[in-house]
Amino acid sequence: MSRIIEIRSYVLKPGTRFQLHALMTTQALPMLKRWDVDVVAFASPNDENAYYLIRAYDNLEALNASQDAFYGSDEWRQGPREAILALIDTYTSIVLELDENTINGLRQPIP
Repeated sequence: MSRIIEIRSYVLKPGTRFQLHALMTTQALPMLKRWDVDVVAFASPNDENAYYLIRAYDNLEALNASQDAFYGSDEWRQGPREAILALIDTYTSIVLELDENTINGLRQPIP
């Protein structure tokens, strides 16, 4: 069985990686978990100005519905949105279709 993953790659403003990581682990990831988003992996151990977030979905429709609901929610908009966006210079998203074994090979423990 295959699923869709989205790899969101962020270019951070210089010197903000530690702050973004703190916001991700204390606010964004717990929020994504409450919204039943399957976060596969996050962070970027090799570049101080980069970060990534990998999320898995059953299909493209589920990806679009989940992200529309999450990013349109009051919890996100009135929560960490402004603080997180202030640390990001640019981002890009790549969507791939992968089998479950490959997705699980990318998976890391999420706090």
